Amino acid sequence: MELQEKLKILADSAKYDASCSSSGSTRKNNGSGLGNAALSGICHSFASDGRCISLLKILLTNCCIFDCKYCLNRKSNNIKRAIFTPEEICSITINFYRRNYIEGLFLSSGIIKSPDYTMQLLIKTVSLLRNKYHFNGYIHAKAIPGASPKLLNELGLLVDRLSANVELPTENGLKLLAPNKKSKSVTQIMEYVKNNKSKKFVPAGQSTQMIIGATKETDLQIMSKSSSLYNNFHLKRVFYSAYVPINKDNLLPSLEHPPLVRENRLYQADWLLRFYNFKITDLLDNANPNFNILLDPKADWALRHLDEFPKEINSCSYYDLLKIPGVGVKSAQRIISSRKNFTIHFEDLKRMGVVLKRAKYFILCDGKYAINSEFFNKSFIEKNVLLEEKNISSMNSEQLRLF
Repeated sequence: MELQEKLKILADSAKYDASCSSSGSTRKNNGSGLGNAALSGICHSFASDGRCISLLKILLTNCCIFDCKYCLNRKSNNIKRAIFTPEEICSITINFYRRNYIEGLFLSSGIIKSPDYTMQLLIKTVSLLRNKYHFNGYIHAKAIPGASPKLLNELGLLVDRLSANVELPTENGLKLLAPNKKSKSVTQIMEYVKNNKSKKFVPAGQSTQMIIGATKETDLQIMSKSSSLYNNFHLKRVFYSAYVPINKDNLLPSLEHPPLVRENRLYQADWLLRFYNFKITDLLDNANPNFNILLDPKADWALRHLDEFPKEINSCSYYDLLKIPGVGVKSAQRIISSRKNFTIHFEDLKRMGVVLKRAKYFILCDGKYAINSEFFNKSFIEKNVLLEEKNISSMNSEQLRLF
């Protein structure tokens, strides 16, 4: 099979893996090789659904001994199969890098023969890139659950980031759709990465991915799983991948389109939990276990807690600022810094990065409300915030094209 045809097959087979963020590494070029994975060395490009497209994202092979119901590459599917040699991957990566197509490599694989055998092929590939071709650029590899700790250690010393996908939010979901996989084998990898203290071992940390919508878990169950992973294994990111209906199976849901809006709400909530001091119980509970599809989670929370608003920009705490729709981490920091020197007014907020057309319904500036105070009521604010959300959605409806 020609190399170009292999590339077409194995790049297409890799597109459903979302967990390929490339930030956080400090691997530098020592002057004798190619590439640089220092913080400024990776040029990101993102599709509208959040997926990183700056890396060469391929599979070593789409052959697999597993038969996961949701996976394009499951062994029971009648699809065209291919496998790269380690040298072929090196050749493609170096040529693409020299042409400025990419800044790094995301390498995953179906499981061929056994987890250990597959890991050995991944290690050989990355070792050639690092030691023969002196490639210092960013490399993110997928660890194979069930492979030996010795092989995991070898791979971890060569790459910048490792990921081990939990695939589905619950053990019951795995038993139903991926009976060959065990959540314990994934958490063992995460535990090993967390406990390895070598600075050269996975310097950009670890991540994982969950498929959303293939099973019936609620958003509360999904976010609880994410929170547990962040707390227990110090993950850099949990990626949420909307289930793509590519296979026909009685155990799979009958969806016409991937639940991309739900995926986006989960990413927004994930951000609130990690950077905005929100707790899961602020956003979801047993009575309301799923996010509002029409509103982003912060705006939805604010409308449900309108008694806590409007907040005075010139005096409320940093954490209160973070609760205001339209105010981000950087703009909150600018507000805190600026109000030491002058009284902030509405015209100042836009220069500080505040999305004023949303924030204006929830704030006071020097005791003044942006519009007539008689409009400070839930029905009026909700109507206008929903209108803005609809306008944003229509602007982002067309996905970025790669070619």
